[in-house]
Amino acid sequence: MPEVISIAPWLGAIVLVVLLLVLFASSGMVRYIGNSRVAVVEKLWSPAGSIRSGIIALKDEAGFQPDVLRGGLHFFFPFQFRLHVQPLVTIPQGRIGYVFARGGLPLNADQTLAANPDDVDFQDTRRFLESGGQKGPQRKILREGSYAINLAQFVVVTRDQTFALRLDGADSALLDQMAEVIAARDGFEPVVIKDADDQIGVVTVHDGPGLASGDIIAPTVGVDPADTATFHNSFQDPSKFLAAGGQKGRQLQVLVEGTYYINRLFATVERIPKTVVEVGQVGVVVSYTGDAGVDTSGESYRHGELVENGRRGVWCDPLLPGKYAFNTYAGRVTMVPTTNFILKWESNAIGSHKFDENLAEVSLITKDAFEPTLPVSVVVHIDYRKAPLVIQRFGDIKKLVEQTLDPMVSAYFKNIGQTRTLIELLQDRSEIQSLSSQEMKTKFGVYNLELQEVLIGTPRPNAAGDDQIERILTQLRQRQIADEQVGTYERQKLAAQKERELREAEAFAKQQTAITESQLSIQVQQNAGRANLARSEQEAEQTRTLAKAEADRIRFLGEGEAKKVVALAAAEAERVTKVGLAQAEAIESQVAASGGPRFQLARQVAERFAEALETSGVDVVPKVQIAGGANGGGASGGVLQALMTLLMAEKLDLPLGLSEPPAAEPEKEDA
Repeated sequence: MPEVISIAPWLGAIVLVVLLLVLFASSGMVRYIGNSRVAVVEKLWSPAGSIRSGIIALKDEAGFQPDVLRGGLHFFFPFQFRLHVQPLVTIPQGRIGYVFARGGLPLNADQTLAANPDDVDFQDTRRFLESGGQKGPQRKILREGSYAINLAQFVVVTRDQTFALRLDGADSALLDQMAEVIAARDGFEPVVIKDADDQIGVVTVHDGPGLASGDIIAPTVGVDPADTATFHNSFQDPSKFLAAGGQKGRQLQVLVEGTYYINRLFATVERIPKTVVEVGQVGVVVSYTGDAGVDTSGESYRHGELVENGRRGVWCDPLLPGKYAFNTYAGRVTMVPTTNFILKWESNAIGSHKFDENLAEVSLITKDAFEPTLPVSVVVHIDYRKAPLVIQRFGDIKKLVEQTLDPMVSAYFKNIGQTRTLIELLQDRSEIQSLSSQEMKTKFGVYNLELQEVLIGTPRPNAAGDDQIERILTQLRQRQIADEQVGTYERQKLAAQKERELREAEAFAKQQTAITESQLSIQVQQNAGRANLARSEQEAEQTRTLAKAEADRIRFLGEGEAKKVVALAAAEAERVTKVGLAQAEAIESQVAASGGPRFQLARQVAERFAEALETSGVDVVPKVQIAGGANGGGASGGVLQALMTLLMAEKLDLPLGLSEPPAAEPEKEDA
């Protein structure tokens, strides 16, 4: 019994101490907070009563207090406060944290995200609320680091966890939904655009005033670094973007290579390839945005307008080869080849540019009623300065080919085919090709194209199994073979002739020694002959010289003798003239004395005849006389008389029938 009485006081004291410790612990008078944690203070009761709006008690009311407690021992009035110890909000390197405010002013009707007061961060809850902070998802984001944030007022959503003081289940569902949206937009990572990817980022803003009617792209704003109030640094500061007059919607400004910490609830980023204009091309820009421009194409161009670069419409200056951060939602870039490209009217031949993938051979009807198809290729060049005109007129190169060039080229060659037979079409291919190149250059020039060359293939059958063209070609081949055979025979003939010449040359070579000796002998004889000839020519020259000298001598003597003879002849002539004149006068006197010229002539003849008889010694009286007459007894005469009669008749110009011419003469003279 005494032992029991001695233990009871100790037991009572222990119980009392335990009760006091439990009471002290439950009173919350002293709390320790680790340095890596914060405590959200909740006041359980207050003489100021409960809060009237929001969830943060800014006027010492009961409720969540705006300030948080950091590491160390803290003393409180018993049973008045409750501490919610939470970890520090930690954002890892290269990550983004999104903030959701539970308390604050409500969002305006045109707001998607809450505006943030200037120079206020989320670690100062009191200042945030007193400065007009708004509830809901915030425009400002958290970068790498640790933050002592009141998680009763703010919820911080990261990729790995959500930092929040859980209040009820509906609150958790809302936060989970927000995290899913951000994750779907890859919003927990910064936007990183690498140079190797050759990409740009097209930004779509989800907050701010909307675009005007008719606009599809928001204009570029806040890009001047010197203006600190509006320079938003590539959408990384939403408040400054909106202050610069930024509008929601797809933006004209794009992101190029770099790292961008962008609130994905404010703006999303779509990656698209850069616009690459290869060498041998230019890019014609059709802009969907910008102010209306002034037409620069000129009054004579009636197929559309060209505007200055940066205006809405077809830009007058194309993009030259290079890489461009061009927003393809704000315009379209049509690549126009500036190198020569080939368009093939052939079903199974398609160029790498695929402008001709819908082209086929040209169907012809020839002059002789054949219906072949003709493969055609044209080499085209587009001047880079005229590329905008081509795009303005046709929209793109493929439309130009299919809607204009195809019918034009087909019609041209159909017309050519109707003027020629199939054989002429085959044989005159080069001529047709040259002619078409010249004539079609003008047609292509109308469309601001430069035709370089036209290439024509071999006509083909229009349908499978049609062998008419093949038969024509077979005939042409046979004709060519015949021509080649003729040529072969001519060559064989020439070869035979050459062979004969070869044989002769071989025979000549065998007799070369004898020929050489004979040729040498001939040459010796020729040399001797030439020597003799030279000697003879020399002697002849000498003889000619002597003969010339002798001739000169004789000529001089002859000239002297001639002059002498001339002088003598002149004297003799003068003598003869005078004698003749004297004789003439004498004869004239004799004629007058004889009774006339005829009797004088008869007398002279008789005298000459007598002299002749005397000189010759001929008998005057013939030894034998032959007499005859017409009647045998009339007149008679001899030969001498006959001769004399003939002579006298001839001299006196009397007819032979007159037997006695002198008898009539006296009568004439008497008369």
